[in-house]
Amino acid sequence: MKKLLFSLFILLICSVAISAQKITPAKWSWALSKANPAVGETVDIVFTVNIQDDWYLYSSDFSEDLGPTVTTIKLKANDTYEAVGGLKAINPIKKFDKEIWNGEYTYFKHKATFRQSVKILKAKFLIEGAYDSQSCSDASGQCVPVKGVFSLAGAEKKNSNEVEEKLVKPTETTVVPPVISKDTVLAKTDSVAKADTLTSAKTDAIVETSVEETPVVQESLFTFFWVAFGAGLLALLTPCVYPLIPMTVSFFTKQKGGRKLAFLYGFSIVAIYVLFGTLIAALAGPGFANWLSTHWIPNMLFFVIFVFFGISFLGWFEIVLPSNFVNKIDAQSDRGGIIGVFFMAFTLVLVSFSCTGPVAGSILIASAQGEIIKPVIGMLGFSLAFAIPFTLFAIFPQWLKNLPKSGGWMNSVKVILGFLELALALKFLSTADQVYHWGILDREVYLALWIVIFALIGFYLLGKIQLPHDDKTEKVSVPKMLMAILVFSFVVYMIPGMFGAPLKALAGWLPPLTTQDFVSSGASVKTEGDANFPKPKYSEFLTLPHGLQGFFDYEEAVAYSKKVNKPIFIDFTGHGCVNCRKMEENVWSDPAVLKRLKEDYVVVALYVDDKTELAKEKWYTSKDDGQEKTSMGDQNLDFQIVRFNGNAQPYYCLVNPNDEKGTLAAPKAFDLNVENFVKFLDEGKAKYASK
Repeated sequence: MKKLLFSLFILLICSVAISAQKITPAKWSWALSKANPAVGETVDIVFTVNIQDDWYLYSSDFSEDLGPTVTTIKLKANDTYEAVGGLKAINPIKKFDKEIWNGEYTYFKHKATFRQSVKILKAKFLIEGAYDSQSCSDASGQCVPVKGVFSLAGAEKKNSNEVEEKLVKPTETTVVPPVISKDTVLAKTDSVAKADTLTSAKTDAIVETSVEETPVVQESLFTFFWVAFGAGLLALLTPCVYPLIPMTVSFFTKQKGGRKLAFLYGFSIVAIYVLFGTLIAALAGPGFANWLSTHWIPNMLFFVIFVFFGISFLGWFEIVLPSNFVNKIDAQSDRGGIIGVFFMAFTLVLVSFSCTGPVAGSILIASAQGEIIKPVIGMLGFSLAFAIPFTLFAIFPQWLKNLPKSGGWMNSVKVILGFLELALALKFLSTADQVYHWGILDREVYLALWIVIFALIGFYLLGKIQLPHDDKTEKVSVPKMLMAILVFSFVVYMIPGMFGAPLKALAGWLPPLTTQDFVSSGASVKTEGDANFPKPKYSEFLTLPHGLQGFFDYEEAVAYSKKVNKPIFIDFTGHGCVNCRKMEENVWSDPAVLKRLKEDYVVVALYVDDKTELAKEKWYTSKDDGQEKTSMGDQNLDFQIVRFNGNAQPYYCLVNPNDEKGTLAAPKAFDLNVENFVKFLDEGKAKYASK
């Protein structure tokens, strides 16, 4: 009995695991914009896509050459209607991607709306077609190709009762989900759906709705909070703030109920900064935030502001608020009670502005570039780092004895922040430069400036450079020496980038390698090719990375693998697959992996999103969804679904060419651990050798 229960339990777990592989990130529906359109009238087909949280859908109005799948609608022509114009995307979000696509694209969150105008030519019309789109996840990095068919039909009106019974309702299609393992970060899937035939038009016209323009999450809010918290700690060590700690603490320790007031003081500091963050979030709404992140005007403005902040921190001048304004706020702190404590906190914020303003402003600028909640999170982290020390020292005044004395080291903190502000300023200039193709800040120019800036930080820490307000350095302290070692190590790391080294740790900051004029021939990993290797199909427009030789057609790969007696390494990939490129750059490039792919396997890359139309004799109807597969991408994706019960990319399968069912090892998805990938390849090779 126990064995039976255990077996049932295992079956249950397996069934749950299988079902857990299925997701439905987007559902399409459609209807006409007007009830009972008359012959000769132009109406819209309104496509609505409901998108799950943490997912987004690429729009239809950006370049197909960029990479992601552009949403398209194909109509079947007949004599009952004709298309008027092209597909229109309603209020998509714009974003410039620098690291992967190096261009601007548009997308939707939560709900997408598209419109296609058609002219009705007959009362009994039939509009049929297919849609092709791609949905991706903010949280996991998965991407899903969403495809399907739609149909709208109209009938001649006979009487009001009959028409009432045949009112058209929007029809939905369900996306067939991909296989997802715990390793999977990027996935793609085919949408498999058959549309119900619609027999009339909805009585009420569809109202055009705006899409909530929530941007793609580029970094963890948790990480950003701690970055802002660290910035707050650095600002706390500047000469405008640090000397105020004992003065402020003594105020609370000398009066009754001082500890409670200290808590209120700390809370007021947090409230003031968070209020600024909230105002920025409200003013820089989603649409405005996306404009900030892509347009040259705000990016050049931020570049100038950061340079201005940096020069100020280096000691050329100080940024101060009008003294009259500060004095009026300070006067309010004499009122006592809760209001007095609040204005005391406000006075601290204003008095320390010359040191904290550039740091807090940098956080606000960075956070306003495409996020609504990030300014609030940033100011919360920054202000907590500010408020906690004041509060703790008020509660435990004896700790003040252990504080380092004020001195020249505080100005050193300020100067280093100035250098960092100058380095960060280049990020905004680089963004504008790439969007508008000015060619001002190519990769080698950007790297040269960073190398010089960080080298200057190193020399400054060693006392080789003196700036205004600096004390004369007689000896270099051990902490400064250790910091200098770290800074110069970073400089040394960047130098090979001048010759084309990828510098993966800085991939999100540097301009793309394609902008670099000089790239050393040894900068990328290459392999020597076999002169006797046959020329593969589609090799005129498809290539494998790192000089690998392989195929792009499975049947061709099978024939060759039988000839050379090697197992097959199947790479289910896509042109728009970001994590496929990351795997190739970070894992495939490793010598241990590259050696195995070259010597132990026949590599075949099957692109699931390639639009190449195949010869008509190669078309077939899928056993999975009943749809005709006519393109190379559709057939590759169908092969992945039917043969391997999955459609996630990247997706790697090791197979024996003589076995049409099994795999040599469990298929592998996105995993940047090189050791795991080597074990995966070795396992497949060992199993193939044992058969």
